[in-house]
Amino acid sequence: MFELSEVAHGRELVMVSNRLPVDRVVQADGTTDWAPSPGGLVTAVEPIVRELGCLWVGWAGNADEEVEPFEIGSMRLAPIPLSSEELETYYEGFSNGTLWPLYHDVISPPVYHRTWWDSYQRVNRRFAERVAHEAAQNAVVWVHDYQLQLAPEMLRELRPDLTIAFFLHIPFPPRSLFAQLPWRRQIVRGLLGADVIGFQRVQDAVNFRHVSERYAGAPARGNTIVLPEAPDQPSRSVLAQEFPISIDAGGFEELASRPEVQQRAREIREELGQDRTILLGVDRLDYTKGIRHRLKAFEELLEDGEISAHDTVLVQVASPSREQVEAYQQLREEVEVTAGHINGAHGSIGHAPLVYLHQSYSREEMAALYLAADVMVVTPLRDGMNLVAKEYVACRADEGGALILSEFTGAADELRAALLINPHDIEALKAAMLRAIHLPREEQRRRMRSLRKAVYDNDVAHWATQYLEAVSAAADAHAKQAEGARGGETAEIPVPAEVFVSSALRARLRRLATAPTLIVASDFDGTLAPIVGRPQDARIVPRARHALEVLQESPDVQVILLTGRSVEGLRVTGLESDSWILSASHGAELTGLEAAADSGSLTPEEDERLGKLSRRFDRVFRDELGVRLERKPYGIVVHTREVAEPDRASELLAAAVELGAVPGITMRVGKQVREFSVRNTDKGSALQMIREMLPAAPVLFLGDDVTDEDVFAVLGPDDLGIKVGEGTSLARERVADPEAAAAVLAVLAELRTGIVIGSEVATVH
Repeated sequence: MFELSEVAHGRELVMVSNRLPVDRVVQADGTTDWAPSPGGLVTAVEPIVRELGCLWVGWAGNADEEVEPFEIGSMRLAPIPLSSEELETYYEGFSNGTLWPLYHDVISPPVYHRTWWDSYQRVNRRFAERVAHEAAQNAVVWVHDYQLQLAPEMLRELRPDLTIAFFLHIPFPPRSLFAQLPWRRQIVRGLLGADVIGFQRVQDAVNFRHVSERYAGAPARGNTIVLPEAPDQPSRSVLAQEFPISIDAGGFEELASRPEVQQRAREIREELGQDRTILLGVDRLDYTKGIRHRLKAFEELLEDGEISAHDTVLVQVASPSREQVEAYQQLREEVEVTAGHINGAHGSIGHAPLVYLHQSYSREEMAALYLAADVMVVTPLRDGMNLVAKEYVACRADEGGALILSEFTGAADELRAALLINPHDIEALKAAMLRAIHLPREEQRRRMRSLRKAVYDNDVAHWATQYLEAVSAAADAHAKQAEGARGGETAEIPVPAEVFVSSALRARLRRLATAPTLIVASDFDGTLAPIVGRPQDARIVPRARHALEVLQESPDVQVILLTGRSVEGLRVTGLESDSWILSASHGAELTGLEAAADSGSLTPEEDERLGKLSRRFDRVFRDELGVRLERKPYGIVVHTREVAEPDRASELLAAAVELGAVPGITMRVGKQVREFSVRNTDKGSALQMIREMLPAAPVLFLGDDVTDEDVFAVLGPDDLGIKVGEGTSLARERVADPEAAAAVLAVLAELRTGIVIGSEVATVH
């Protein structure tokens, strides 16, 4: 496991954010002090800062005030002054009146003022200059969020010795929305000043890579953006990748287990009514959070008579936010009017259906609310992650409670066992509330158990490990460049001839390569071999073959091929893999593993079903040009890759699905392929079965197709899944194509054995 301290290697860590992670506190005697603030960023990075220590640069919180540097614990804080005018133009204006609504899918229309933009540039320059003045030589600088998107480029100009990381905590918009921004090129160039750019979701990273190519002329190779050479500057690469942020799950569970917190939870239930079902919403008062949609659904349930104030209560915590911005003032008025109307129309003495709390609370009070709530309702219209959902899950060690979660949050990518909803669909939201209220205890436990596993498997330490691995690799590359320059040699950049393997991916491969035992697994078509029209013409990329052979011969390494092809279908490609374990037909066939049980021949019932389906497909598709039927020992596959017209191919695949919908037949979806089998197996369960027969080892798996997602879904925190090509995926990493996959295997082989597998063998015949 990667240690956080490895990022340092003697380098200083500098955190940069709009606000310092502290609030001024007035003591009883009138003196002032500083205390950690309760914001999401502070909560997320606090364990990292506690372990590594840092210099933190940011605004102290009061306008027109100069504050001297000071220290709290392991942090040295360097305040940045902001005037009242700058708060109005840079912060409330450009940051929250222009960027925030634009990046959140224009839920509220963005406003474009040149004076706001001028102020944004000035303040970003001030931050960059302060960091350049304060940071030690070769420091690692971590810039946070949308208020400081110009700072990386400015900082690189001032201090080229620094390693610069940037993390965007909110969504990054698609190109069609980003194109509206008059200063789009400057923003893109500003961000590309970083060595590593982190995003919350896969789509956010994809969106940024698209706008980088459009507005900076910088093409992407997988997750890596390659910047063109400039006068007096060599080409360099920037990693732009998703790193989903998380929480200190163990810390929240420990907090929720404290006797005083549990006692407070009991008091809350007593105050609200022991027999009432408590729904809880916790948000900043922001138009992106879907508070109005939530209240509307709740009010309609009361009006419909589905719930009553006697048996149900909604507690809505709405922390004050940006109260000087007009859109937020209007939102507060609307929410408060709605809250008053709900209580006036449906409440009675002692039974208000809605408890509306417009204030912030301590972590202890929030943990008590999480414990008291039967249902957590999280309904943002757009959200980078949403840590509240994860906090609720972490606090529920009793495996009770239900989570309603908007599918438009980053958290929805991980918390699949939640009741996922589209918050714009009020009827669906009402249905989810009713279902959560009446969710059987056993289903609560099952869902919460799955949610808690997801939160613990991807906690803040896991997030930090992933992100700081990438930053550490970039810092090491900087050191190499500097060493090469001092020696009069050409400085080495992270991706010279091999643009396929990013510095972050190389760092992860390095850690896999040092494992005592290792499993290297891969799909075949589209991963080791390019997709071709006729499957029998597919050939493994020579470099990939060479790398896998070297790895298999290395001590304590096992190569596994997980393919949807049959054993015979793989053999016709000329691939010889006698020393590899081969799981074919999506796990229905298995060779190369002595301990494996014989999968057996078809039963009479299976043979009858398969024969009937084969005759049906022959009758329908035999005269269709470009359709090919592939027989397998346990199934039949309909291929449409050679159908000339895409629309016709789609129609034929739809027809195959309808024809194959018979009892006892399992269907799998692939790229221009539909496979029907009498054996219900998949690649994920096949890998799990094989792992049980081998010594415990981390797994590297590469795959490109929908069927490979079954493998990505069963990989653990110490494993590494790599998606080959485009498309939504559960994989942690991504490369562009089979050539890039071959480069990944070559790097791993070199790191494991010292044998260099050059690109000259990578010609595909």
